Amino acid sequence: MKHLSIDIETFSSVDIKKSGLFKYVQSPDFQILLFAYSINFEPVQIVDLAQGEVLPGEIIHALADPYITKHAYNAPFEWYAINKFHYSPLNQWECTMLHGLYCGYTAGLAATAVALGLPDDKRKMSVGKALIKTFCTPCKPTKSNGHRTRTLPHHEPEKWDLFKEYCKQDVVTEMEVEKRLSNFPVPSQEQILWQLDQQINAYGVAVDKKLIEGALLCSEITTSELMEEAISISGLDNPKSVKQLSKWLEKETGEEITDLKKDTVAGLIDTIECDKAKRMLEIRQELSKTSVKKYTAMEQAVCEDGRVRGLLQFYGANRTGRWAGRLVQVQNLPRNYLETLSLARKLVKEKNIDALKLIYGNIPDTLSQLIRTAFIPSEGNIFIVADFSAIEARVIAWLAEEQWRQEVFATHGKIYEASASQMFGVPIEKIVKGNPEYELRQKGKVAELALGYQGGSGALISMGALDMGLTEEELPDIVRRWRSSNRRIVDLWYGIENAALAVMKTGQTVGIKGIIISREGDYSNNQDFLTITLPSGRKLFYVKPFLSPNQWGNDSIHYWGMDQTTKKWTTMDTYGGKLVENIVQAIARDCLAESLVRVRNAGYQTIMHIHDEVVIDAPADSSLEQICDLMGEPIPWAPGLQLKADGFITEFYKKD
Repeated sequence: MKHLSIDIETFSSVDIKKSGLFKYVQSPDFQILLFAYSINFEPVQIVDLAQGEVLPGEIIHALADPYITKHAYNAPFEWYAINKFHYSPLNQWECTMLHGLYCGYTAGLAATAVALGLPDDKRKMSVGKALIKTFCTPCKPTKSNGHRTRTLPHHEPEKWDLFKEYCKQDVVTEMEVEKRLSNFPVPSQEQILWQLDQQINAYGVAVDKKLIEGALLCSEITTSELMEEAISISGLDNPKSVKQLSKWLEKETGEEITDLKKDTVAGLIDTIECDKAKRMLEIRQELSKTSVKKYTAMEQAVCEDGRVRGLLQFYGANRTGRWAGRLVQVQNLPRNYLETLSLARKLVKEKNIDALKLIYGNIPDTLSQLIRTAFIPSEGNIFIVADFSAIEARVIAWLAEEQWRQEVFATHGKIYEASASQMFGVPIEKIVKGNPEYELRQKGKVAELALGYQGGSGALISMGALDMGLTEEELPDIVRRWRSSNRRIVDLWYGIENAALAVMKTGQTVGIKGIIISREGDYSNNQDFLTITLPSGRKLFYVKPFLSPNQWGNDSIHYWGMDQTTKKWTTMDTYGGKLVENIVQAIARDCLAESLVRVRNAGYQTIMHIHDEVVIDAPADSSLEQICDLMGEPIPWAPGLQLKADGFITEFYKKD
């Protein structure tokens, strides 16, 4: 035996979607119902554990055998669940979902099977969701079901037999996916990183349960008070209703209300004169804070030991390989601006609403700013929070060999001022607070944030240029000046695009700036990719690429991928700037990955990481300087890349 492919079906009273894998499995009533397996990709066998069958001895032995690779789709689930009953080390597992994501496919076994074009007999059975709801989750007791709280095999024998076939078929589908992708393996360094990711997720992060409890109570009371006030002012049945409130506002102000989106409401508050209407809009603004949902997510996911686990999804952004957030969505937390966070936390934990109102005024906004601080170190420890400084700007400067930018990062690092200096021909020494030239820094900043990936005026607007006080008429000049100052980056956009087009037209591999672009395929399995090999050796995959005219009639690269808006597997197009964005963000991700391994090897415990930031749960005498030095060390595969990390030590998570 060399390979063991596995799929299990389980029961738990915990809602896995709301609470996550770890709390789900830790539930006292968690049970593995069915265990389907295949040895060396042979016909699938199934063990009906729910009806008293037991795993064969050879399978129990195989689970711990270091010479046998265990395969599963979304393997962290099988690995963690099985380890509740049988020892099976993580380093013996490989995840077929990761393999699919690495090769540019979407998450989900059914969706991947469709995207790969598997024949019907190799796809998932469509009855799965209904069967899982029947046997894997509690049921509502009714007179017709004998007031039972759970459906067992003998209650629905025909459905149970079908469920067993469904479980076996999942192994068939998983093996076929693995077979189709076998010529494009996940690199060993990514496999090691995946294992580290599972360890970080399993370790988890402590949360302040008193703060969460206080925040939810304060939110409930404040929401009730605001709703009462809104009803008193307007007389509306439901002041949260966009339709009702829009009609009322139009009547009160005499103005047409097109929508009640966040920016629209903020603009109306600044412009309308009617006090009643203004107050209603302020109430809507306060009620729209979604911070309470984050607290609820924490409350639902926290395990018995006070830790939340499973916050990160490895390869969640499969175009670049970056991580995504799960459960609490730590990649998308509100920022904090309060200078007295400790006092605010104390008052919320005491549920002192009157003091919160007196000191901070807007309670929903205060709760929103405190959401990060609900994450706390283990007892006796501190958090070390460290992040890369301007990582994407450093990577693109290095990749394009834009010398003046490289010199900035090798010295003072003030890229916004330096960019403004280059764009407007003003000595950088004059771009300091107090000088009239300092206003140029804003233009340099928004240009840096918006224009690195072939963006134009629209990108500047999306990045908030108009909100910074710039006029729309100024924007084309800013674009022109930035591109003139960064000619090598502009050359990189067109160089990468032309190289990719040449590969598509000739099939010949092209190298440019340390990047290798190729056409790869396994045509016997209907696999065709445009691949970009990064300096780290990792590849980016573009599935089933083809050329098609763009809106200007020129050849444009198209491929199949997941549309992030529609969430559908469909054709997408790309161009030089977008390819450069993928490459730069992927290299930045690989820099973070190097840091995570270094931090682990130095004996530190990472508990989560957000974009380019690492959060470490460390003993109180730990060194911030050591962590920043580890992150700033040169990377062998990126000679000359100037990396720098800054950080701080804190008693709770926050933005410094």
